[in-house]
Amino acid sequence: METLILTVFLIGYFFMAIEHVIEVNKAAISLITGILCWTIYIILYHEHHQVVEHLLHHIGEISGILFFLLGAMTIVEIIDAHSGFEIITNRIKFKNKRTLLISVSLLSFFLSALLDNLTTAIVMVTLLRKLLSDANDRKIFLGMVIIASNAGGAWSPIGDVTTTMLWIGEQLTSETVIFRVFIPALICLLVPLFLLSFRIRGEISKNSFSEYSHHAASPKETRYVLFMSMAILVFVPLFKTITHLPPYMGMLLGLSVLWIITDVMHKRKQEEEKSYFSVSYAIRKTDVPSILFFLGILLSISALQSTGQLHSLAMFLHKNLPNENLIVLSIGLLSALVDNVPMVAGAMGMYDLATFPTDHTFWTFLAYSAGTGGSSLIIGSAAGVAVMGMEKISFGWYLKNIALYALIGFFSGAGVYLLQMWLVS
Repeated sequence: METLILTVFLIGYFFMAIEHVIEVNKAAISLITGILCWTIYIILYHEHHQVVEHLLHHIGEISGILFFLLGAMTIVEIIDAHSGFEIITNRIKFKNKRTLLISVSLLSFFLSALLDNLTTAIVMVTLLRKLLSDANDRKIFLGMVIIASNAGGAWSPIGDVTTTMLWIGEQLTSETVIFRVFIPALICLLVPLFLLSFRIRGEISKNSFSEYSHHAASPKETRYVLFMSMAILVFVPLFKTITHLPPYMGMLLGLSVLWIITDVMHKRKQEEEKSYFSVSYAIRKTDVPSILFFLGILLSISALQSTGQLHSLAMFLHKNLPNENLIVLSIGLLSALVDNVPMVAGAMGMYDLATFPTDHTFWTFLAYSAGTGGSSLIIGSAAGVAVMGMEKISFGWYLKNIALYALIGFFSGAGVYLLQMWLVS
């Protein structure tokens, strides 16, 4: 059974990787793969009710991610409808593409630590659509956004789900992870940024197209919606920290507040114009295929987790690798192929606080590796999957053009982390 599920999973990933060749939407392939994995599981496993319980458990976690994604994408659409991103793009005076690449990458790095890597990726996709008209240039820039968002999320307790897991589980404290992981994460960004900058030449050609130009919001409305939206996005991790509720609860709370604000703001306008600025219209404009693509991938990975294959992989690493640093590096690289959450959960289950106490170098190195390792494949992180769906970047293009730079950055940052720990030991 396990072998058959793994085979279906790998075949599905292969067809998603060659989407541009077979010309079948990757969301359809992703959904078929995820559902087939669970279908095989329930047919070949005699305890049907146990399979259903596992599925319901994972659906709860998956739906939280999807609702978070839907809320974030809707808020970004609302900002766009009110021309909020033009406030930012109009202040970007760079004409050189390299300068813009550096600025966008650093912005993504720090914004990810404040928000999270998924929200940052969604915001930056929309922003770069306004800044760059050339699709090929955007792909290069968004490749760096994925690397920067994952690196920025790794050193913040609220920037990446795996770092948050380790923080909540008391494997590390916020001060320690920031102090130890910030420099390696920054190196993980700067090395590929330096190398990729040589591929970017010329002047910027801005994309001036705006779908909402015939329904322009007033400058006051634009500024207010942008301010409120960014405040809501910043509020989400704070809400999680204060209430301990899942992040999607804070995102949906923020969306509902923004919904009320925009409805009241535009209530005196004509119905047609009012509808363009409404949350209802923004929801209809969200990229639903990207959300379904996410669903399929998460269903596939949850099937592997429920059948024990990810735990077996973690145990294999534990038994066959000679030291803890190689185990952590392997988990980071494997998180590019399978979700980093179950890999980190497996490590947390194998190594308790008696083995590695709070703030042990194992945990902070794991936060770095699991957070940044997924950048080496576009399907290896939530930020990558979101960009892949929204900007239609193929698996093969990313593998050919970005993956090597991401790997070099990952190992560079890991080397700096180990050197840093050696110097202070």
